[in-house]
Amino acid sequence: MSLEQFLQEQNEMLQKLHINRAESSWMSSTTGDADWNKKTAQAQTEMSVYFSNKERFEQVKNFLAGEIENPLHKRQLESLYASMVRNQLPEADLKEMVELSTELVGVFNTYRATLDGDQVSENDVRQILIKSNDLELRERAWHASKQIGKEVEEKLLTLVRKRNETARTLGYEDYHQMSFELQELDREYVFNTFTELKELSDEPFRLLKKEMDEELAERFNLQVEDLRPWHYADPFFQEAPPSKDLDLDPFYEGKNLEELTIETFKSMGMEITDMLEKSDLYPREKKNQHAFCTDINREGDVRVLCNNVESDYWSTTMLHEFGHAVYFKYIDRELPFILRSPAHTLTTEAIAMLYGRFGKNPAWIQQFLGLDQEQVDALKPLINQSLRKQMLISARWIMTFAFFERELYRNPDQDLNTLWWKIVKEVQFVNPPENQDYPHWAAKIHFTLVPVYYQNYLLGELTTSQLQRYIEKNISEDLFTTKVGEFLVNDFFVPGAKDHWNTKIEKATGEKLNPKHFVEQFVSVE
Repeated sequence: MSLEQFLQEQNEMLQKLHINRAESSWMSSTTGDADWNKKTAQAQTEMSVYFSNKERFEQVKNFLAGEIENPLHKRQLESLYASMVRNQLPEADLKEMVELSTELVGVFNTYRATLDGDQVSENDVRQILIKSNDLELRERAWHASKQIGKEVEEKLLTLVRKRNETARTLGYEDYHQMSFELQELDREYVFNTFTELKELSDEPFRLLKKEMDEELAERFNLQVEDLRPWHYADPFFQEAPPSKDLDLDPFYEGKNLEELTIETFKSMGMEITDMLEKSDLYPREKKNQHAFCTDINREGDVRVLCNNVESDYWSTTMLHEFGHAVYFKYIDRELPFILRSPAHTLTTEAIAMLYGRFGKNPAWIQQFLGLDQEQVDALKPLINQSLRKQMLISARWIMTFAFFERELYRNPDQDLNTLWWKIVKEVQFVNPPENQDYPHWAAKIHFTLVPVYYQNYLLGELTTSQLQRYIEKNISEDLFTTKVGEFLVNDFFVPGAKDHWNTKIEKATGEKLNPKHFVEQFVSVE
């Protein structure tokens, strides 16, 4: 069989498998139905079994060992190789991991914490942590948000051990090291970059958090040293607590988040109404409480799941998720199916983050929320400070997760609960609760749903800063123009996965990924 015939066969088969898995997963997330959870597990298993075929894997290796003139052929083979390596396992092992993972995701989709005898959603907990001054209620709500950690801990650790066991049979140190290699990420480079970023931001973050903590201590009538995780606005301290001087939520009252999102993308020449029609955007029973975007068939069927209420948080989330959506939508449909996807997770995260940052962009707030110049001038320093605060808090949280996850896979049998709070204290400067002997960390769905993925969020933020700086210097200082949209579509979206992620960044911005742009934008104190 010729290389062309082989690749055509792979593209056709993988498209069928992908659509089956994506549609099942969408139905599982939007209904919480156990039957759809089973169908999702079955679809994932079918995909894994296809990649596990040893004869097919040998063909890929043989083709890669020869001369390949067409770079698109080589890129497809490299993608196939990365997907196949991790699946060179007995079918029973593949099935066990998929079933465990799907079962756990089903728990996350349908679980509702109990607070004072009543079931509460994540939105309910978030509102308490943002708005309530009842300290005892805040503490109970925070602990309620972690109940799911205890629910999933045992099976999650079983899954982690199984992932490690299978990675070692394939010749890797552990699942973490394998995942980095197969994602085309240099683990040493990434963690050195994160460590350097931590050190560069230690002092700016310490000053920023001191100011924040003093504000919270005053609000709650406490000493700064008495602040604990439930005094912050987010259960994992991912989000900046709302400033007493800046509350953007009132500007969203009576606003239609769908219309705001449509108008934002339209200003850049991008159409999203076709994707909105297929999306699921409002909360209800048994529906996944998070937010995500999925490309069902890589031919235009792109959908977003959200749980919108009128707020700054959900408006920003809509912009973020539809950032993923336009990337998926505008990839060149002439590309083979295997390459009809973003160059890397971090590149699609970068675009989503670029749009997500608009919620803290004075120009966006003026243009799309309809504030007058005087209001914007008054808010501008507070908004800029708020974005910087959010970026620093977010960066420190991502580092916390990434540092912990590396240790989780290095040794899942160590005292993970204590380790979690040690890293939280060192990186996020948050005082642990009295009882640390509880799997608070396991309440984060990403350990289950998308293992060894979180580093891509911070790599995405670094890429976003580099991309934004390039656009402002070379395309337009006003981001909400068709000129900027054309640049993003043609230079970032259309090429899909034709190139290595860092080659793509270099082609679009003139240099490979460089953390200095993020540092200059958010870390350096002027």
